This record gives sequence, structure tokens and C-alpha cells, in this order.
Amino acid sequence: MQLLLATLCDSAADYQGKLCVLGAFDTLCAQEFPVEHPQCSLAVRLMFYPDDVGRHNLSIQLEDEVGQAVMPPFSATMDVVLPPNSVPFVTRNLVLNLQRLRFEEPGVYRFEIKRNGKPMISLPLRVARMEEMRPTMGPAG
Repeated sequence: MQLLLATLCDSAADYQGKLCVLGAFDTLCAQEFPVEHPQCSLAVRLMFYPDDVGRHNLSIQLEDEVGQAVMPPFSATMDVVLPPNSVPFVTRNLVLNLQRLRFEEPGVYRFEIKRNGKPMISLPLRVARMEEMRPTMGPAG
């Protein structure tokens, strides 16, 4: 199994096997903490090969800087089957819609994606304090 893509975005959809991603990001800003982000998606694209046939467990956990869970973990068991006509690989998309993510303080949070308990990727999300807005002056601000 190969992880082809993992990104946070404003929204994502699986449309006839195509992964449609809108507004990929890695940073959220807020003026006050705690803050609640109303809606976003985690878009994942996986590729499976003949050696991957069988049962696999995929888990996703959002953790803060010290490794504490920020939300309940997502876990799914997948039975990988390839068509019998010598297809060299298949791809599958996973869209996890996340609502009302709460962040107690600024910092770097991580989406830990694991297959069968082994890390595939640690996807960082920077949650920053936005300083008071100031008027811009000219193109450089």
C-alpha cells in the first residue's frame, strides 16, 4: 500500500474514482483560543498492489504537540482485493469530513495516519494566533 496524497482542505469528494480537493491548507489562524474550526476535510489517496491483498487496518489520529488526542480516533478495516485480470494496481480515495475541530491553544498539531499500527505519514497542521488586524498601505502592506 502506498500513500499517494494526504492533505487537509476546505472540502473534498470522491467522484467516480477521482479525488476532488478544494482549498488545501496547512495553517489555521485565530484571534482567540480556544478556537473551533467549523468544517474541513482530510483527503487521502491510497494505491494498492498485488502484495497488498488481504485485510488492513487504517487509523487516523489528530494529536497536539505532546501527543495527546484532540479528537476521537478514526479507524477502518479494509479488505483489499484486486481484480483477477492482472491489474498492476488499484487506487482508492478516503475523505474524512471533520466538523467543529477544537484547538485549546496555538501550536503544531499532527494527523497521524497508520496502517496496521505502523506510521505512514505525520501530517502537520499549524494553528497560529493572528495578531490584531492592521490597515494595509500599498501592495506590500
